[in-house]
Amino acid sequence: MRPGQAVLPPVGYVDVANVTHTLPDGRVLFADVSFRVGEGQRVALVGPNGAGKTTLLRMVAGDLAAQSGVISRSGGLGVMRQFIGMVGHGKAAGGALGEDTTLSELALSLAPPLVRDAGAKLAKAEAELARTEARGRLSTAAQQAQMKYAEALSLWGESGGYEAEVLFDTVSVLVLDLSWDRTRDRPVRTLSGGQQKRFALELLLRGPEEVLLLDEPDNFLDVPAKRWLERRLCESEKSVLYVSHDRELLNQTAQRVVAVEGASAWIHPGGFASWHDARYARHEKMEEDRRRWDEEHEKLRQQMLMYKQKAAYNSDMASRYQSAMTRLRKFEEAGAPPLPPKDQEIKVRLTGGRTGKRAVMCEQLELENLTFPFDLELWYGDRLAVLGANGTGKSHFLRLLARGGTDGATTSVDGGRHAPVAHNGVARLGARVLPGHFSQTHDRPELVGRTLVDVLWRGDDHRSGMDRHAAMRSLDRYELAKQGDQKFDTLSGGQQARFLVLLLELSGATLLLLDEPTDNLDLASAEALQEGLAKFEGTVVAVTHDRWFAKSFDRFIVFRGDNEVVETPEPVWDVR
Repeated sequence: MRPGQAVLPPVGYVDVANVTHTLPDGRVLFADVSFRVGEGQRVALVGPNGAGKTTLLRMVAGDLAAQSGVISRSGGLGVMRQFIGMVGHGKAAGGALGEDTTLSELALSLAPPLVRDAGAKLAKAEAELARTEARGRLSTAAQQAQMKYAEALSLWGESGGYEAEVLFDTVSVLVLDLSWDRTRDRPVRTLSGGQQKRFALELLLRGPEEVLLLDEPDNFLDVPAKRWLERRLCESEKSVLYVSHDRELLNQTAQRVVAVEGASAWIHPGGFASWHDARYARHEKMEEDRRRWDEEHEKLRQQMLMYKQKAAYNSDMASRYQSAMTRLRKFEEAGAPPLPPKDQEIKVRLTGGRTGKRAVMCEQLELENLTFPFDLELWYGDRLAVLGANGTGKSHFLRLLARGGTDGATTSVDGGRHAPVAHNGVARLGARVLPGHFSQTHDRPELVGRTLVDVLWRGDDHRSGMDRHAAMRSLDRYELAKQGDQKFDTLSGGQQARFLVLLLELSGATLLLLDEPTDNLDLASAEALQEGLAKFEGTVVAVTHDRWFAKSFDRFIVFRGDNEVVETPEPVWDVR
């Protein structure tokens, strides 16, 4: 390098060329997908739930092998999966953490491979050393364990472990206001969903990886945190491929858009703001190309039939008849241009039922270490949006109501599987109020390993089953009929969310407790949910950071950072 020459940061890239993925049942999820992410670009993957966006990310990450086509990468790769940090999700769903996973284990799972492997060996050596020393420091086993620990410690340093610990400490202070020594052994489940996402994002955005794959990075983030993410993505020099359904975040960050739809994908070279117009123009052109093809096809067919008729009584026309048949055959073999993908038609039929006039009554309710005492009264038919920063107690509040309030006299339609919520004061549900809870993390372990038809056909913990035909009809209304024989935990996040809404629909719940219901839903699904809620005969309480979704509510309470819970006439996003 010449003296004075600037040192350019290394830039990684991802190349996807002619990739096809076929599902186990033989259906082609997508075919001949090609795109490039490089040169520090921010590329958004958009499309309907279940179109294959998460599958594509998993293929780029190396979790799934490409069945055909080639995926090449350059540079370090950092991956944040859809349910990063969320317990209750297997690898198929994008998570791999257990109930007792610590923050240290989460941090290592996001570290570069050398650091991750060295950290695992160091943790194993530490555990073995502790076991052997408990039996006596001078034993041969203890001396061997000390040697292995020293070797693991040396490997930790050589692989960059101490530098990683500096990063872990920086992020711990930024997100939790505590040093790494105080948080490293903290169970991940004690953090809110937003804190888990923020912790993972800070590690990846500040880490050494040159290429990032982010699956729904904005889910569980409050609005100030989403704005923070928008700034950080725009400032980053990394090449980023990400999936999001947040229209504002996409509008602020995406430089290119890869649209996965119609069993394939196409590239829009501009940002998200112009993507809708480009999609509309593309679909119009596809329809025009198909119309012209149909017209030409009919013209060639009629010409062939004319010569066939003439050749029947004039042998001189036989050659023209053969030529016309050849032209028609070659035209048909070339194939018709594809039609634009069919828009989703999701029909949410939340019914509910009449309850007492007062649906929820809270008197001096205090969530321990989260809120000061507050009063709240909800009437039948109210639509209450619960707003506030991550970690202020919103999800705890919903879980308390899902247990039937402070006395637990009412069993939730999802089996009352919610953990107790430490509290003081009173929260009661009104007469004939049956709560149905939608968890932001989709944590329904009783559904794992079961197909959708099996859950509906045989029933689950709280409902009798239906016959297979009725089950398929219900799934079809939610655009899930093709996934009927697919296991719940192998669905995309959006498909899981739609199925959980369907279970709520079938449950007979009269009080819907929705924790971030639109996080994983595509645009069509979110709009269908809003329409279904508008017709729901009951009371709705929803925690949300979706600025569009919140507009459909008529009451708002804000869980503030100073522990106060206040009702406001309009949505309040910046709770400072």
